[in-house]
Amino acid sequence: MDLTIHHTTEYAYSAPVDYALQKVRLRPLSSVMQEVVNWSVEIVGGKVEASYLDHYGNHVDLVSLTPGARVLTIQASGQVKTLNASGVLGPLKGRAPVWLFQQPTPLTAPGDAIKALPRISGNPEAQLAELHALSAAILEALPYKTGGTVVDTSAEDALRGDSGVCQDHAQIFVAAARLSGLPARYVSGYLMIKEQVIQEATHAWAEVCVQGLGWVGFDVSNGVSPDEHYVRIAVGRDARDAAPIEGLRMGSADETLMVSLQVQQ
Repeated sequence: MDLTIHHTTEYAYSAPVDYALQKVRLRPLSSVMQEVVNWSVEIVGGKVEASYLDHYGNHVDLVSLTPGARVLTIQASGQVKTLNASGVLGPLKGRAPVWLFQQPTPLTAPGDAIKALPRISGNPEAQLAELHALSAAILEALPYKTGGTVVDTSAEDALRGDSGVCQDHAQIFVAAARLSGLPARYVSGYLMIKEQVIQEATHAWAEVCVQGLGWVGFDVSNGVSPDEHYVRIAVGRDARDAAPIEGLRMGSADETLMVSLQVQQ
């Protein structure tokens, strides 16, 4: 499937800002699931100070705001040819050791709610079905609905609520899989939704390293494994590690964020 993506993020400030630095993870990389045909990241109101691959293998652009500017715009766009691999990325080696994805983080630390979810057995032949069952159990326990959580809500706190979004579902799944000793990681990316070109935000799902298959994806919010409708951007131990954009700024100016996203075939 040939997907065209246009993603604009604009930060507007109530007063001139002397210093701001953003870590931008908005460049998808080619893999067995996708081929990046062309892609660009354009900056208005700032510049790219450096570009590098981080320890998770994500492409990062370090973007600084032009001193005194009041608006910073980050535009990512391009074409990606996607393939349906039934969610199986495979046993690809990354910069980070697999055991790193078995360790909890503050956002994925399990509490009583996560510990009550189904566990995954040590039987490799049963794990795939058990992981899909875990995904269904999470969605049943925490229906998809916006407004119930915020960007820094932990997996445990989200599960104790009555609704969550894809970020919450992915982090809960990651935390639960790690309790069974499986390496699990958070994935950020894009999803082409049928008959919905204009979207409000990027998407998120999880990947688990399954014996005999390697990394396999699970989209809890939609109850499927990622197919040709998905584009992977970044991975990490949790949502913070794989956030499309994160940063810092100095000063007391108020910030207004506007996001425009279009994903279409």
